[in-house]
Amino acid sequence: MHVLVTGAAGMVGRKLTERLAREGQVAGRSISRLTLTDVVPPSLSPALPPELAGRVEARTEDFADPATAAALIAPRPDLIFHLAAIISGEAERDFDKGYRVNLDGTRALLEAIRHEGGRAYVPKLVFTTSSGVFGAPYPTAIPDEFHVTPLTSYGTQKAIGELLLADYARRGFLDGVGIRFPSIVVRPGKPNASAGGFFSGIIREPLQGVEALLPVADDTLFTHASPRSAVGFLIHAAGLTREALGPRINLSMPGVCVTVGEQIEALRRVAGDKAVKLIRRAPDKTVTDIVAGWPARFDTARATALGFRAERDFDEIIRVHIEDDLGGRLPN
Repeated sequence: MHVLVTGAAGMVGRKLTERLAREGQVAGRSISRLTLTDVVPPSLSPALPPELAGRVEARTEDFADPATAAALIAPRPDLIFHLAAIISGEAERDFDKGYRVNLDGTRALLEAIRHEGGRAYVPKLVFTTSSGVFGAPYPTAIPDEFHVTPLTSYGTQKAIGELLLADYARRGFLDGVGIRFPSIVVRPGKPNASAGGFFSGIIREPLQGVEALLPVADDTLFTHASPRSAVGFLIHAAGLTREALGPRINLSMPGVCVTVGEQIEALRRVAGDKAVKLIRRAPDKTVTDIVAGWPARFDTARATALGFRAERDFDEIIRVHIEDDLGGRLPN
């Protein structure tokens, strides 16, 4: 199987690549070729299995260019993980860039697939979308069928992507599934431009002995899953049949729904008062207003019935970060 990963240099892209390379198979089939692409050089797993030696290609390019998308699809990858995107805060600040990457790039990829071979070439496409496609007012728990009325440019771009994916799948150009991630925490590395980056920051920085700023109130409610779960969602989605998925191919993923205050108490249980004292309240109305417009809790019965799984509580999410990104132990 030839697997293509767009956005392979991003956090989830890197972790997905590492798992694909480590396991050497996906959806019950061996990986014979792995193509990674991003606007910055994708990193390769240091421990490639022998059967993938010489069969991993890392490309640095702008996939939003239709010619680039066509070149990526020309070898006819069997499975495509489409992760490339401009994140929420950046998409809101830079209107043109957000639409170029999140909408034009997705459309270029879909068109490249359509023009490559029609029904003679129908790849599996796993598309990462977002709960930002929904808009207030919200019910207590948002079902997959809730109306799509996004309140941000990023959410609008992802909503259009979901509609395009569904239509191209309906026409038989591809076998698609859209995965709406909850907030993915704890993200390793440095803070990014996401408006919700503090959800990770108030855990990541204190675990490393660094002060973290909290721009929202402690009663802010949101749903989270770990990067490990995010990769698991993608891998599981790749193995779903169209018959199992049914006609609605975009679905919300499960997660742990907690307040920021409950996040902090989980940090206290795992790392103690010393870590919690490094969180400094720094109210930010802009961030608060953005987050207030995001959906917080989801009815994920359909995803759960299809076999998608996330952590049981926020303590587990913190421990996953420690295991996967801190070498299994807290820094001194």
